[in-house]
Amino acid sequence: MRRAFRLAYDGRPFYGFQRQPAVPTVEDALFDALRALDVLDAGDERPPGYAAAGRTDRGVSARAQTVALDCPDWLTPRALNAELHDAVWAWAHAAVPADFHATHHARYREYVYHLHAPDADVERARAAARALSGAHDFHNLTSDATGTERDLSLAVAPDGDFLALRARAGGFPRGLVRRLAALVHAVATGATPLSKVERVLGADELDGPEGVPEAAPEPLALVDVGYGDASFETDERAAADTRAFFADERARHRALARVADTVAADLSER
Repeated sequence: MRRAFRLAYDGRPFYGFQRQPAVPTVEDALFDALRALDVLDAGDERPPGYAAAGRTDRGVSARAQTVALDCPDWLTPRALNAELHDAVWAWAHAAVPADFHATHHARYREYVYHLHAPDADVERARAAARALSGAHDFHNLTSDATGTERDLSLAVAPDGDFLALRARAGGFPRGLVRRLAALVHAVATGATPLSKVERVLGADELDGPEGVPEAAPEPLALVDVGYGDASFETDERAAADTRAFFADERARHRALARVADTVAADLSER
Protein backbone atom coordinates (compact mmCIF):
# COMPACT_ATOMS: atom_id res chain seq x y z
CA MET A 1 0.00 0.00 0.00
CA ARG A 2 1.04 3.60 -0.44
CA ARG A 3 1.18 5.72 2.67
CA ALA A 4 2.02 9.36 3.29
CA PHE A 5 3.88 10.50 6.41
CA ARG A 6 4.21 13.88 8.05
CA LEU A 7 7.77 14.56 9.20
CA ALA A 8 8.97 17.17 11.69
CA TYR A 9 12.67 17.90 11.94
CA ASP A 10 15.28 20.27 13.26
CA GLY A 11 17.09 21.30 10.09
CA ARG A 12 20.30 22.51 11.68
CA PRO A 13 22.21 19.19 11.70
CA PHE A 14 21.49 18.66 8.00
CA TYR A 15 22.58 20.03 4.65
CA GLY A 16 18.97 20.34 3.55
CA PHE A 17 16.28 17.76 2.88
CA GLN A 18 17.34 16.30 -0.47
CA ARG A 19 20.17 13.78 -0.67
CA GLN A 20 23.60 15.11 -1.59
CA PRO A 21 26.96 13.38 -1.91
CA ALA A 22 29.03 13.02 1.28
CA VAL A 23 26.94 15.28 3.56
CA PRO A 24 24.08 14.40 5.93
CA THR A 25 20.55 15.24 4.78
CA VAL A 26 17.07 14.57 6.12
CA GLU A 27 16.36 12.27 3.18
CA ASP A 28 19.47 10.23 4.03
CA ALA A 29 18.18 9.82 7.58
CA LEU A 30 14.80 8.69 6.27
CA PHE A 31 16.27 6.15 3.85
CA ASP A 32 18.68 4.83 6.49
CA ALA A 33 15.71 4.21 8.79
CA LEU A 34 13.78 2.43 6.03
CA ARG A 35 16.79 0.19 5.34
CA ALA A 36 17.14 -0.61 9.04
CA LEU A 37 13.47 -1.64 9.04
CA ASP A 38 13.93 -3.75 5.85
CA VAL A 39 11.42 -1.56 4.03
CA LEU A 40 14.11 -0.42 1.60
CA ASP A 41 16.56 -2.96 0.19
CA ALA A 42 20.23 -2.18 0.73
CA GLY A 43 20.93 -1.84 -3.00
CA ASP A 44 17.94 0.41 -3.79
CA GLU A 45 18.29 4.18 -3.92
CA ARG A 46 14.70 4.91 -2.87
CA PRO A 47 11.46 3.06 -2.07
CA PRO A 48 8.86 2.36 -4.79
CA GLY A 49 6.40 5.22 -5.23
CA TYR A 50 8.55 7.59 -3.18
CA ALA A 51 8.22 11.37 -3.44
CA ALA A 52 8.50 14.30 -1.04
CA ALA A 53 6.47 17.50 -0.86
CA GLY A 54 9.53 19.64 -1.46
CA ARG A 55 13.13 20.49 -0.66
CA THR A 56 14.11 22.51 2.36
CA ASP A 57 17.50 24.20 2.36
CA ARG A 58 20.37 23.63 4.76
CA GLY A 59 19.34 24.66 8.28
CA VAL A 60 15.61 24.96 7.51
CA SER A 61 13.27 23.00 9.80
CA ALA A 62 9.84 21.49 9.22
CA ARG A 63 6.65 20.58 11.02
CA ALA A 64 4.81 19.01 8.09
CA GLN A 65 7.27 17.87 5.44
CA THR A 66 5.34 15.13 3.66
CA VAL A 67 6.69 12.00 2.02
CA ALA A 68 4.82 9.09 0.44
CA LEU A 69 6.00 5.61 -0.45
CA ASP A 70 4.85 2.05 -0.98
CA CYS A 71 5.31 0.27 2.35
CA PRO A 72 3.93 -2.56 4.51
CA ASP A 73 0.85 -1.97 6.68
CA TRP A 74 2.85 -2.16 9.88
CA LEU A 75 4.98 0.89 9.05
CA THR A 76 3.53 3.56 11.31
CA PRO A 77 5.10 6.81 12.49
CA ARG A 78 5.96 5.13 15.78
CA ALA A 79 7.72 2.27 13.99
CA LEU A 80 9.61 4.69 11.75
CA ASN A 81 10.75 6.77 14.71
CA ALA A 82 12.43 3.73 16.24
CA GLU A 83 15.13 4.00 13.56
CA LEU A 84 15.10 7.68 12.56
CA HIS A 85 17.81 10.22 13.41
CA ASP A 86 17.00 11.87 16.74
CA ALA A 87 16.32 15.22 15.02
CA VAL A 88 13.73 13.74 12.60
CA TRP A 89 10.30 12.58 13.72
CA ALA A 90 7.30 11.07 11.94
CA TRP A 91 4.06 12.02 13.72
CA ALA A 92 1.11 11.41 11.37
CA HIS A 93 0.23 9.21 8.41
CA ALA A 94 -2.46 8.66 5.80
CA ALA A 95 -3.42 5.86 3.46
CA VAL A 96 -3.35 7.34 -0.04
CA PRO A 97 -4.20 6.07 -3.55
CA ALA A 98 -1.64 4.07 -5.50
CA ASP A 99 -1.04 7.01 -7.85
CA PHE A 100 -0.56 9.57 -5.07
CA HIS A 101 2.49 11.79 -5.58
CA ALA A 102 3.64 13.87 -2.60
CA THR A 103 5.16 16.54 -4.85
CA HIS A 104 2.67 16.91 -7.69
CA HIS A 105 -0.52 16.48 -5.66
CA ALA A 106 0.32 19.15 -3.09
CA ARG A 107 -2.10 22.07 -3.44
CA TYR A 108 -0.03 24.47 -1.36
CA ARG A 109 3.03 24.77 0.85
CA GLU A 110 3.16 27.10 3.83
CA TYR A 111 6.26 28.45 5.56
CA VAL A 112 6.77 30.62 8.63
CA TYR A 113 9.84 32.81 9.01
CA HIS A 114 10.55 34.15 12.50
CA LEU A 115 12.14 37.50 11.72
CA HIS A 116 13.99 39.12 14.61
CA ALA A 117 13.18 42.78 14.05
CA PRO A 118 12.90 44.76 17.31
CA ASP A 119 13.19 48.05 15.41
CA ALA A 120 10.61 47.18 12.76
CA ASP A 121 7.58 49.29 11.92
CA VAL A 122 4.79 46.71 11.76
CA GLU A 123 2.65 48.74 9.38
CA ARG A 124 5.54 49.15 6.97
CA ALA A 125 6.16 45.41 7.16
CA ARG A 126 2.50 44.72 6.42
CA ALA A 127 2.53 47.16 3.51
CA ALA A 128 5.50 45.28 2.02
CA ALA A 129 3.71 41.95 2.54
CA ARG A 130 0.60 43.25 0.79
CA ALA A 131 2.66 44.50 -2.15
CA LEU A 132 4.39 41.13 -2.46
CA SER A 133 1.18 39.10 -2.23
CA GLY A 134 -0.65 37.99 -5.36
CA ALA A 135 0.46 36.61 -8.70
CA HIS A 136 3.94 37.86 -9.60
CA ASP A 137 7.15 36.82 -11.28
CA PHE A 138 9.63 36.51 -8.39
CA HIS A 139 12.71 36.10 -10.60
CA ASN A 140 14.59 38.72 -8.55
CA LEU A 141 14.00 36.77 -5.33
CA THR A 142 15.35 33.37 -6.35
CA SER A 143 18.37 31.77 -7.94
CA ASP A 144 16.09 29.58 -10.07
CA ALA A 145 15.95 30.42 -13.77
CA THR A 146 12.50 28.90 -14.38
CA GLY A 147 9.30 28.38 -12.40
CA THR A 148 9.51 31.84 -10.85
CA GLU A 149 5.88 32.87 -11.40
CA ARG A 150 3.82 32.21 -8.28
CA ASP A 151 0.59 33.28 -6.61
CA LEU A 152 1.75 34.19 -3.11
CA SER A 153 -0.04 34.98 0.12
CA LEU A 154 2.23 36.74 2.63
CA ALA A 155 1.07 37.85 6.07
CA VAL A 156 2.90 39.51 8.98
CA ALA A 157 2.09 39.08 12.68
CA PRO A 158 4.05 40.85 15.43
CA ASP A 159 5.32 38.67 18.28
CA GLY A 160 7.43 40.60 20.78
CA ASP A 161 10.77 41.43 19.15
CA PHE A 162 9.86 39.22 16.19
CA LEU A 163 7.70 39.41 13.12
CA ALA A 164 6.20 36.09 12.06
CA LEU A 165 6.04 36.02 8.26
CA ARG A 166 3.60 33.39 6.96
CA ALA A 167 4.03 32.62 3.27
CA ARG A 168 1.72 30.31 1.30
CA ALA A 169 1.87 29.36 -2.38
CA GLY A 170 1.51 26.34 -4.60
CA GLY A 171 5.28 26.03 -4.60
CA PHE A 172 8.37 28.07 -3.82
CA PRO A 173 11.44 28.66 -5.98
CA ARG A 174 14.80 28.25 -4.28
CA GLY A 175 15.47 30.81 -1.56
CA LEU A 176 12.24 32.75 -2.14
CA VAL A 177 10.96 32.84 1.45
CA ARG A 178 14.34 33.87 2.84
CA ARG A 179 14.62 36.72 0.33
CA LEU A 180 11.05 37.76 1.10
CA ALA A 181 12.05 37.96 4.76
CA ALA A 182 15.11 40.06 3.95
CA LEU A 183 13.07 42.45 1.80
CA VAL A 184 10.28 42.85 4.38
CA HIS A 185 12.90 43.47 7.07
CA ALA A 186 14.61 46.15 4.97
CA VAL A 187 11.31 47.95 4.33
CA ALA A 188 10.10 47.57 7.93
CA THR A 189 13.28 49.07 9.39
CA GLY A 190 13.47 51.90 6.86
CA ALA A 191 16.66 50.57 5.29
CA THR A 192 14.92 50.57 1.92
CA PRO A 193 11.76 52.32 0.69
CA LEU A 194 8.52 50.49 -0.01
CA SER A 195 8.97 51.40 -3.68
CA LYS A 196 11.79 48.82 -3.79
CA VAL A 197 9.14 46.09 -3.86
CA GLU A 198 7.83 47.33 -7.20
CA ARG A 199 11.33 47.26 -8.65
CA VAL A 200 11.96 43.76 -7.31
CA LEU A 201 8.77 42.52 -8.96
CA GLY A 202 9.58 44.26 -12.23
CA ALA A 203 10.98 42.71 -15.37
CA ASP A 204 14.50 44.14 -15.00
CA GLU A 205 17.16 42.03 -13.36
CA LEU A 206 18.44 43.43 -10.05
CA ASP A 207 22.02 42.39 -9.39
CA GLY A 208 24.80 43.32 -7.01
CA PRO A 209 23.84 45.88 -4.34
CA GLU A 210 20.42 46.30 -5.98
CA GLY A 211 19.59 42.65 -5.41
CA VAL A 212 17.99 41.09 -2.33
CA PRO A 213 20.15 38.71 -0.24
CA GLU A 214 18.84 35.61 1.48
CA ALA A 215 18.07 35.92 5.18
CA ALA A 216 19.47 33.25 7.50
CA PRO A 217 17.90 29.79 7.09
CA GLU A 218 17.53 28.76 10.75
CA PRO A 219 14.43 30.92 11.53
CA LEU A 220 12.48 29.27 8.69
CA ALA A 221 10.13 26.28 8.98
CA LEU A 222 7.86 24.41 6.58
CA VAL A 223 4.66 24.26 8.63
CA ASP A 224 2.00 22.85 6.30
CA VAL A 225 1.46 21.09 2.98
CA GLY A 226 -2.11 20.79 1.77
CA TYR A 227 -3.56 17.79 -0.04
CA GLY A 228 -7.17 17.61 -1.17
CA ASP A 229 -8.55 14.29 0.02
CA ALA A 230 -5.65 12.90 2.05
CA SER A 231 -6.82 12.40 5.63
CA PHE A 232 -3.89 12.31 8.03
CA GLU A 233 -4.17 10.47 11.33
CA THR A 234 -2.00 11.60 14.19
CA ASP A 235 -0.04 8.85 15.93
CA GLU A 236 -0.49 10.16 19.47
CA ARG A 237 2.57 8.41 20.90
CA ALA A 238 4.75 9.60 18.02
CA ALA A 239 3.38 13.14 18.31
CA ALA A 240 4.06 13.17 22.06
CA ASP A 241 7.64 12.03 21.46
CA THR A 242 8.04 14.74 18.81
CA ARG A 243 6.75 17.43 21.15
CA ALA A 244 9.08 16.20 23.90
CA PHE A 245 12.12 16.42 21.62
CA PHE A 246 11.35 19.99 20.59
CA ALA A 247 10.52 20.98 24.17
CA ASP A 248 13.98 19.79 25.17
CA GLU A 249 15.51 21.73 22.28
CA ARG A 250 13.63 24.85 23.32
CA ALA A 251 14.83 24.54 26.93
CA ARG A 252 18.41 23.99 25.80
CA HIS A 253 18.40 27.08 23.60
CA ARG A 254 16.74 29.20 26.27
CA ALA A 255 19.63 28.24 28.54
CA LEU A 256 22.14 29.22 25.85
CA ALA A 257 20.35 32.55 25.43
CA ARG A 258 20.67 33.18 29.17
CA VAL A 259 24.38 32.45 28.98
CA ALA A 260 24.70 34.99 26.15
CA ASP A 261 22.80 37.54 28.27
CA THR A 262 25.08 36.84 31.22
CA VAL A 263 28.25 37.30 29.20
CA ALA A 264 27.03 40.50 27.53
CA ALA A 265 25.43 42.03 30.61
CA ASP A 266 28.50 43.71 32.13
CA LEU A 267 31.72 43.98 30.18
CA SER A 268 33.25 46.78 32.25
CA GLU A 269 36.66 46.15 33.76
CA ARG A 270 36.80 45.48 37.48
